[in-house]
Amino acid sequence: MSCDTEGVTEQDGLTVGRTATLVGVSVKTLHHWDAVALVRPSGRTRAGYRVYSAEDIARLHRVLVYRELGFPLSEIGRLLDDPTADAHAHLTRQRRELRDRIARLEHMVSAVDRMAAATRGGMQLTAEQQVGIFGSEWNPEWVDEAAERWGGTKQWAEYRERTTELTPRDWQEAAAEHETLHADLAAARRAGVEPGSAEANTLAERHRATLSRYFDCTHSMQVCLGRKFVEETGYAEYYDALAPGLAGWLRDVIFANAIGQGVDPATAVWE
Repeated sequence: MSCDTEGVTEQDGLTVGRTATLVGVSVKTLHHWDAVALVRPSGRTRAGYRVYSAEDIARLHRVLVYRELGFPLSEIGRLLDDPTADAHAHLTRQRRELRDRIARLEHMVSAVDRMAAATRGGMQLTAEQQVGIFGSEWNPEWVDEAAERWGGTKQWAEYRERTTELTPRDWQEAAAEHETLHADLAAARRAGVEPGSAEANTLAERHRATLSRYFDCTHSMQVCLGRKFVEETGYAEYYDALAPGLAGWLRDVIFANAIGQGVDPATAVWE
C-alpha cells in the first residue's frame, strides 16, 4: 500500500493522489499549487498525513474555472484570497477579452477557409451556394474531383487565379451564360444545324469562350474536351439530357470548327 494512503479515511479528507483523480489534474500540478500557496491541503489524518478537505476541493474547482478562463495563477490567488477583490468586474473583463479572442479566431477560420478553397479549387462558394447557383443537378464534389484530376496542370493554376476573387453574383452571371449557351446548343441540335456551318462554328467559339473565362482554352484543348463529351458517361448523360444526341453533335461541331482553324482532331492534344 502506498504511504500516502495508509491510515487515511474519507472522514480525514482526500490524499493528493485521490484529489488529483477527482478534479482531473496531475499530482505535480497540486504540488505546485501547494508550493505557491494557491491551494494547500488543510487537513491532517490521524497518522499525520496532509489531506484535502471538502473546502479545499471546492477551492480547487474555483481555481480550475478561473484557469479555464485564462486568468494567471497569481491573479486567481488574489481573487480567492482578497475579500475586496471584485470578482464580477474581473469576470466581465475576462468575458470581453474572450469575445474579442473568439472574433479574432473566427476571422482566422474564415481566412483559412478562403485559402483552403483557393488551394483546392478557387471557388469561394459553399456547397449550398453552388447548388443554388448551378441547379439541383450540381454536385459540389465535382470541384474536388476536378482538382484531383487536373490539379497539377497550368490550366488549373489559371482557373484558381481567375476564380478565387469571384463573388456569388459573378458565379450567378457565369451560370446564366452557360445556361443560355446550352439552351442554344440544344435548340441548334433539334433544328438540325450542321457541324461546320457558320452557325455551328459560332456556337463552337461561344463554347470555347466560356471555357476561356477560367483558363486559356485552345482549339486543340477544346477538341480533347469534345472527345470526353462522348467517351465519358457523366458528360454524355448531361448533354443528352438537354437534347437527344447533343453530346455527339457538340463533339462534331467542335471538331469541324477546329479543322477550320487548322487543328486535326485525330492528333489534337491537351497543350
